[in-house]
Amino acid sequence: MDRRTAIRNLALVIGGAALLPACTKQNPIVNYKHFDINIDQQTLISDMAETIIPKTNTPGATDLNLYSFIVKMLDDCAKKEDQQAFFKGMGEFNELPQKLFNKSFADCSNKERESVLNTFEKKNNYSKDMLAFYNTVKGLTVFGYTESKYFMTKQVVYELVPGRYNAYFPVKNLKAGVKNG
Repeated sequence: MDRRTAIRNLALVIGGAALLPACTKQNPIVNYKHFDINIDQQTLISDMAETIIPKTNTPGATDLNLYSFIVKMLDDCAKKEDQQAFFKGMGEFNELPQKLFNKSFADCSNKERESVLNTFEKKNNYSKDMLAFYNTVKGLTVFGYTESKYFMTKQVVYELVPGRYNAYFPVKNLKAGVKNG
């Protein structure tokens, strides 16, 4: 065996040994500055946001990619303790649909998903971490929707200040105390 073949085979063995541990663990789908999100967590957050703002004749949370907004805001704006509470609450939340319907949140129907989320509106006997998770997802979903390009251009038509000039405004509608000139 010549030296080149031996070096090439050694490089393949070392590369395989280095790659093997990465193949056996659950790989994160996205790496953020302060945490990693895997496919199950992404699906849960995305499904919750879509349940909160479903697609009707207007785009839903999935259409507006609110999952990315929620996770990016959590990564950039939340404190380390809040991020830890969020992920701990996410783990606890995963058990709730399992207890109620014997299936994961992703496998639940839309009615079942709504009933799971409605329990948070009716009861507050959940752990503070689970409530933090739910309130974070709900709050950032609504915030992301109302700040989205779709909402700001199609739902709320914004006019720059000072607005348009209305020359036909009747003088009698002015406040008392303003003298007519």
